[in-house]
Amino acid sequence: MFTVSSLTKSWTHLRVLDDVSLTGAEGTVTALVGPSGSGKSTLLRCLNGLETFDAGEITIAGHRLAAGPHAPGLLERLRRDVGMVFQQFNLFAHLSTVDNVALAPRVVLGLSAAESRARGLELLDRVGLRAFANARPATLSGGQQQRVAIARALAMRPRVMLFDEPTSALDPEMTAEVMGVIVELARAGQTMVVVTHDHGFARRAASRVVELAAGRVVRQGLAADVL
Repeated sequence: MFTVSSLTKSWTHLRVLDDVSLTGAEGTVTALVGPSGSGKSTLLRCLNGLETFDAGEITIAGHRLAAGPHAPGLLERLRRDVGMVFQQFNLFAHLSTVDNVALAPRVVLGLSAAESRARGLELLDRVGLRAFANARPATLSGGQQQRVAIARALAMRPRVMLFDEPTSALDPEMTAEVMGVIVELARAGQTMVVVTHDHGFARRAASRVVELAAGRVVRQGLAADVL
């Protein structure tokens, strides 16, 4: 489902990714672990074109990203197939939860208002928030907002889901809520790449673990072996 080949990226004189290579098969969960500053989030952002890179190549969900600037049309096609959930929830405060989830299918995919709302309600039900469909994000807990953000990413029916430390801003109880949703997605066969510091989650949900340090892959393999 994705292949990263000899990826290199520098900021000024700092090399943040140094000859990184890895692969992920369809239906697998890849956890990216390692200390802060090791390049995990930068690698994730390269996977959906939020960051460009200096050398190497990425193929993900059938889309090829080369070094240098990416064409807007390529990024638009890529992001139909690759969803992303950030550390911060980035929900539209003026929209209800169901409207947050339904917006992209309506605007990007051209679904009718009724079709997109039905999809939004279905996904809110999947993450346990159907009862909060008409609530505004500010009235929800952090864990609930992150679950809405996951539903919003799923609304495009992506082939790959990317998670950038999705529980870093949450307390332990809310972390358990969100991790439970991600584990259920893993069991359903959703291909995912997750940046995490939580080795317990990686053991529970990940098929493979890739450990980075100073921008390089130092270990990768089955979760039980690496951790």
